[in-house]
Amino acid sequence: MRTEERIMRRSNLFKVTLLILLLSGCTIGPKYVIPHVSMPAGFKESADWKKAQPQDQIVRGSWWKVFHDSQLDALEEQVNISNQNIAFAQAQYAQAYALVQAAKSSFFPVLTVDASYTRSHPASGGKKSQFALGGDVSWELDLWGRIRRTIESNRANAQVAQADLENAKLSAQAQLAQDYYQLCSLDAQEKLLGDTQVIYKKFLELTKNRYAGGVAAQSDVLQAQTQLETIQAQQIDVGVQRSQLEHAIALLMGRPASNFSITHSELPHQVPSIPQGLPSEILERRPDIASAERAVASANALIGVAESAYFPTLTLSGSGSYQASNLSNIFSSPNPLWSVGPALAETIFDAGLRQAKTAQAKAVYDQNVAQYRQTVLTAFAQVEDNLAALRILEQEASLQDAAVEDATKAVSIETNQYKAGTVSALDVINTQAIALNNQRTQVTILAQRLNASVLLIQNLGGGWDTSKE
Repeated sequence: MRTEERIMRRSNLFKVTLLILLLSGCTIGPKYVIPHVSMPAGFKESADWKKAQPQDQIVRGSWWKVFHDSQLDALEEQVNISNQNIAFAQAQYAQAYALVQAAKSSFFPVLTVDASYTRSHPASGGKKSQFALGGDVSWELDLWGRIRRTIESNRANAQVAQADLENAKLSAQAQLAQDYYQLCSLDAQEKLLGDTQVIYKKFLELTKNRYAGGVAAQSDVLQAQTQLETIQAQQIDVGVQRSQLEHAIALLMGRPASNFSITHSELPHQVPSIPQGLPSEILERRPDIASAERAVASANALIGVAESAYFPTLTLSGSGSYQASNLSNIFSSPNPLWSVGPALAETIFDAGLRQAKTAQAKAVYDQNVAQYRQTVLTAFAQVEDNLAALRILEQEASLQDAAVEDATKAVSIETNQYKAGTVSALDVINTQAIALNNQRTQVTILAQRLNASVLLIQNLGGGWDTSKE
């Protein structure tokens, strides 16, 4: 009979163990599916784009090298090292990764040990010493997948932080390129104003000579003098703007503005050619889209965490201790204390707390889905914006180049006519002002085209593989 009892006990133990293993494979909560977003097959502003799968894991590389500017290359390389926003994002990623490791630790039992010593003086007389050494073990079985869902959520959050880090890098790199080319634009305008001053000084001398010869009025001299002084003031104003941009670049590089400077640089004469047949898969490499999608995955896992609270928790625990009046005899004590057993806990009434937390988790999921879809739609709009800007600005630049050429010819003709006495000094000054405005507009349009190129690359997630063109 005792043999049959042992067999029955072993059979029951096997069944309980098997049941625990089966239950531990359950995972409460909805299975994650990437939210659907209705996207066009291509861009209105660019033909031959194709639909693609998410490719955020592709390395973006040094996209700024497409501009072939050695000074920009040197500045961009320093941004990844010293920019404090990037350092902040790196710390956030490290924190998120640590939370994943912390959640994984819940899979394993918790072991603790304790030791104590007491010395007492009983009423019966004498003194008594007592040594105690014990330990406890506690292990919560993940029957309903609460721990697994928590790890899943934390892992997705770590991926969010990683994507945010990539986005911080891309944003800093793009902002640096924009500031740099705006600074180059100011350098070009400063040079233009300097060259124009030479022309205006010559015209001022011409009016002075004509006034001295009695063939021009004093007002001609004053008008020419006013024009020259106005240009000199504008050149000083350009210097102020340049200093502010230089300081902004220093901030992006994580360096004090006081000891940072950039040599005067020329604005590129050509805008890099961006392939019009870019595959739309590059759009889905945007780190902000990846971050938004991973946030949805994290929220989905938290629904499972909230729903697991409806089910009981099973904890296995045990404890043991040794006590002796002499430390050397503690392990040979004839009366060790120990206990072991499972504990099952289930919440019977919580006034709707679990229901409210589950509803909250589902609402957070819906919120993140909406944010993800909005991020994708915004991305498409931004690409369309800058594709349109590049197309329209190219047309505007062509017309502006012609306007500059015509205005320059007009200045030469008007100046010769003034020397001949057939037009007034005011006519020449007005023509010179028109020519200068057109030249400055020409520089501004070129800077806008470069800026649109930088923004488009940023909108596409940071460059492309030209070897596949």
